[in-house]
Amino acid sequence: MWNNKKVSVILPAFNEEENIAKAIEDFSLPIVDEIIVIDNNSTDGTVQEVLKTQKAILFHEKRQGYGFTLQAGYNMATGDYLITAEPDGTFLGKDILKLLAYSEDFEVVFGTRTNKSLVWEGANMHFLLLAGNWAVAKLMEFMFNTATLSDVGCTMKLIRREALLKIKDQFTVGGDHFSPEVMLLAIINKLSFIEIPVNYKSRVGTSKITGNIMRAIGVGLKMICLILKYRFKTLFRGVKK
Repeated sequence: MWNNKKVSVILPAFNEEENIAKAIEDFSLPIVDEIIVIDNNSTDGTVQEVLKTQKAILFHEKRQGYGFTLQAGYNMATGDYLITAEPDGTFLGKDILKLLAYSEDFEVVFGTRTNKSLVWEGANMHFLLLAGNWAVAKLMEFMFNTATLSDVGCTMKLIRREALLKIKDQFTVGGDHFSPEVMLLAIINKLSFIEIPVNYKSRVGTSKITGNIMRAIGVGLKMICLILKYRFKTLFRGVKK
């Protein structure tokens, strides 16, 4: 509990056998009331590893895609504060405390992996990836004249339940570029938000997205198209009024 409110951690999992048990343990802080793992058709021993821990609630999402998996997590979680993160060893459970500290003043708290002081040696945040995330975030910031943004790809986020209810019916992305859609919907729906730096470590195994440079570029282009689509949609709505 945090200030007498329930805290849920949502971990999307696709073939995370190597680290899922460690992630569940790391995120099992005294203030965390439930850990939700959404298995997205894993073909390794992810499910068995989750069940062994006896600390997480396991659900399955058959629609393949990061966005579909997180949406399922949002639907299944029962907390007042909903926190998402990857279970691949890149994020630290203790950073939940940072997100919660800002949740008293903001409806949404975005993590950012662009502070070099918190990017650990071996983390998959090379110059091109860092520059790409920063550039796309700045495009979003410029297009919507919003608060400072520096990372569209960081999946460690917090959203209050009442804020989620304002945007969840507007989700359209089921794939890897779901993260910036959450940011865009927060902006468009005038939710209060802030971006704070979080630790970013070397992941266990190979990233399904950034482990392949061409796929990473493809996801980046989808993010740009999504930002432009929402910008034009809001402009058209303004003209129509």
